[in-house]
Amino acid sequence: MVFKRLLGSIGIGGPSVDTVLAPGAVRPGGALTGEVRLRGGKADFDIEHITLELVARVEAEHDGGEAEGVVAFERFTVAGGFRLAEGEQRAVPFSVHLPWETPVNELHGQGLGIVLGVRTELGVAGAKDKGDMDPLAVGPLPVQEAVLEAFGQLGFGFRSADLEYGHIRGTGQQLPFYQEIEMTPAPQYAHQVSEVEVTFLANPAGMEVVVEADKRGGFLSGGHDVLNRFTVSHEDVGRTDWNALVESWVRSLADRHGGHAAYGHGAPYGHKDDHHGHHGHDEHGHRSGPGMGTAIAAGAAGLAVGVAGGLIAAEVVDEVGDFFEGDDEGDEG
Repeated sequence: MVFKRLLGSIGIGGPSVDTVLAPGAVRPGGALTGEVRLRGGKADFDIEHITLELVARVEAEHDGGEAEGVVAFERFTVAGGFRLAEGEQRAVPFSVHLPWETPVNELHGQGLGIVLGVRTELGVAGAKDKGDMDPLAVGPLPVQEAVLEAFGQLGFGFRSADLEYGHIRGTGQQLPFYQEIEMTPAPQYAHQVSEVEVTFLANPAGMEVVVEADKRGGFLSGGHDVLNRFTVSHEDVGRTDWNALVESWVRSLADRHGGHAAYGHGAPYGHKDDHHGHHGHDEHGHRSGPGMGTAIAAGAAGLAVGVAGGLIAAEVVDEVGDFFEGDDEGDEG
């Protein structure tokens, strides 16, 4: 998307800016490239800085309920310290790397309902203008895709995805929010769990996978959440039986007895931030057999089918449209 906006903070006749992102989805930790195109105004202006800001629509607990707002999670100054002459046209190319924990909002070409954007800030003569935003498409890393494909192959279905403001204790989380991908249980687990939530926390070496299951209550016990954390390496993609590995993760949660959620609800910074119990970490026991390859085929993932056939499509379109029409200016926190 190209956006064009007059620099309103310095009045009529100021420079205008177009920001163009390279087409296609970017992966977490990957390079976001494009160029900022400037057109000079009716006078010479000193451009103090051109800054790209990554923003996300995030949910947060507020006064007993949930509220949504825009969170900036990274900033890059890509140019500055030059004079833009009257009427001059100048293109400023850029290449910046996304944080490794950048949420995934696209799987096999299907949107997941996570709203991300790139906002360009132009600093001129002491004034700043944040301009409009470009939508940012982020696809999964190979290891993330392998895990999601395995869930789909095992019969789990996509329900929804969102970003929660807060921190998951006991992890190496860096961003101020985390992504939850919520799935309906596979038939073989439907009598034990009502929902499974997956969170990816990627880093240069690999990824922490936080899996939470909403356990169904029994005759003498109420329902509760159980959670565990697992680690995988980026190098595991082609040498791991992902179906067997992911099934072992789910089984370990489904068969867990007693106790309440390892991460309780009601914390001020997100429902996984209040840690009262203890849980085991299966960090290295993920060699489950000879590699079966990535087992990933575009368009074949069960989760992607769930997205395409789900009822969330219209809501996602509305949310994305509102976000990029500039309704976010008053939501920044």
